[in-house]
Amino acid sequence: MQNKVSKDDWVAMFRDSGMDDDAMKNWHRLFETRHPEGHGAFLEWLGISQEEIAKIRAQSK
Repeated sequence: MQNKVSKDDWVAMFRDSGMDDDAMKNWHRLFETRHPEGHGAFLEWLGISQEEIAKIRAQSK
């Protein structure tokens, strides 16, 4: 059985790789700009609520 990677797991990996809040916001902005459908699908895959997804995507535009 494969364990799912959570939002918290991703944030921890980003932090451990040296990303601060601004870098993570930039990552989301690039993802949304270059691959909006993929960004939305990724956020859904993480199990994030539709309300939070809408907020993240709006802030990423």
